[in-house]
Amino acid sequence: MNCPACGNAMTEITAGAVKVQACQGGCGGLWFDEWQLGKVDQPDQSAGEALLHIAQNPAVKVDPNQRRKCPRDPAIVMMRHFWSVKRDVVVDECPQCEGIFLDPGELAQIRADYSSDAERHKAAQAYYREMFDTQLAGMLREDKAKLESARKVAGIFKFLCPSYYVPGKQAWGAF
Repeated sequence: MNCPACGNAMTEITAGAVKVQACQGGCGGLWFDEWQLGKVDQPDQSAGEALLHIAQNPAVKVDPNQRRKCPRDPAIVMMRHFWSVKRDVVVDECPQCEGIFLDPGELAQIRADYSSDAERHKAAQAYYREMFDTQLAGMLREDKAKLESARKVAGIFKFLCPSYYVPGKQAWGAF
């Protein structure tokens, strides 16, 4: 497998129970297969410590803004998104195989974001509460206004069209 950033051949490294492809002697990037990054992304996970110091070649320069192709599925361009709600680390993820590529230093930034899984969950809850509670409250107000309007229209129809004029309501009705 070749590095999506610099094209160097990647080397498999085992850190604890996690197998990672590292660009040793190249740009120093890391490739995580599906669900592997979550096993080393916190400072209390000792397996990730070994992945913080990948040997780099200072002569290799990569453009961090360049879109990258997946090393497993070369026809697919990887998506870029934030790793956490702090929105300070952008990772490249393949939409097909769900592998994640990290540029040098990004794993250290990710590990520095939160000291524990509980802290990460608390931050995510606060973020979603901040983002969606105001929108949901606005939608609820709008729905209540629509409901009240519908009740008024229904009241007008009840006045204009009593039940004995509605077909099937009365055996002796007008229809």
